Amino acid sequence: MKVFINPGHMPGVDPGAVNPVSGLRECDVALAVGKLIEYYLKNAGCEVLRLQSDNLNGESPTYPNVCQTANDWGADVFVSLHCNAFNGYARGIETLVFNFGGQAERLAACVHKQLVDTEQSIDSQIPDRGLKQRQNLSVLRNTDMPAILVEMGFIDNDYDVILLENKQDAIAKAIARGVTDYANL
Repeated sequence: MKVFINPGHMPGVDPGAVNPVSGLRECDVALAVGKLIEYYLKNAGCEVLRLQSDNLNGESPTYPNVCQTANDWGADVFVSLHCNAFNGYARGIETLVFNFGGQAERLAACVHKQLVDTEQSIDSQIPDRGLKQRQNLSVLRNTDMPAILVEMGFIDNDYDVILLENKQDAIAKAIARGVTDYANL
């Protein structure tokens, strides 16, 4: 299986959400977790291409186009990695798809289950915010293969940020397991 990993946002261009206390940036968490997922999936026999770029759908010729790169490579699945932020109090894990009812939802369900089980085994209070449909996101709308966007936790929440800072390996293993679960359906 060919897996395209897209760590969200890009250092120097758009760091994404930032923890107001520690300064932890979404782009850095996404890249660290993405590299680990790549390692685990390659060890599981998958072909993996990882690209962190702020150019989601051809907006800027300066950076590689994430959607077009995944489409041209012929990826079987697309996984975009992100951290949520809202008001400092919201927390939890959610996984986004373009539409319910297709292969993307099946991929999302596999990844989401592994991620929720893993994070809740570390912090039983972290909420499962479920699968959500989001048709306005470029990486879900402009990719030819089943695509998901994983919100690993709220980077602006004092509890979730502990997981995002200190449990990146466990998060990466969970996401990789979810992808291989999907591959074995």
